[in-house]
Amino acid sequence: MAGERAILASSGTAYLLLDVAGTPCALPHAAVAEVLPLPDLHAPPAAGGWLSGFLNLGGAPVPVIDLASLLGIRADPSPAGLYAHLVLVRGEAVAYCVDRVADLIIVPDPAIRPAGEEGTLNGCVVAELVRDERLVHVLAPARLLSAQERARVAALARVAAERLAALPDLA
Repeated sequence: MAGERAILASSGTAYLLLDVAGTPCALPHAAVAEVLPLPDLHAPPAAGGWLSGFLNLGGAPVPVIDLASLLGIRADPSPAGLYAHLVLVRGEAVAYCVDRVADLIIVPDPAIRPAGEEGTLNGCVVAELVRDERLVHVLAPARLLSAQERARVAALARVAAERLAALPDLA
């Protein structure tokens, strides 16, 4: 934790670097609530495609979305690898599964380029980072899902919460 504070004290903007099916991506550190190793997920029959299932987080089901499948980088949701992580988004009841959270970095402002919204799904790529002569796509969590997708995922989460509440306590 002390190392993270030292990194965040530097000048520039903090980003969490992600490996999404071999594609380097980043999320603004301010948008990330928590990073977790991938636990066992509850995958109801209605889950599928890019919805991997639900994480039981303190009794509340949190939808887990396979980011590579959602972005069309990987056609079929594959079983998560050894280094897979869940990235919980701040202020949203959703987690994104990525192949790996690689690093937390500070990027100087001149190395951040705005990206045009027209070339990406729902305008989800908002900037590009210049890092080691490569461009890293910066994703905006609020733009990853459309309004219709959010509504469907929220409805499935409500059903999962009702099913979880119907189970007897094992205390």
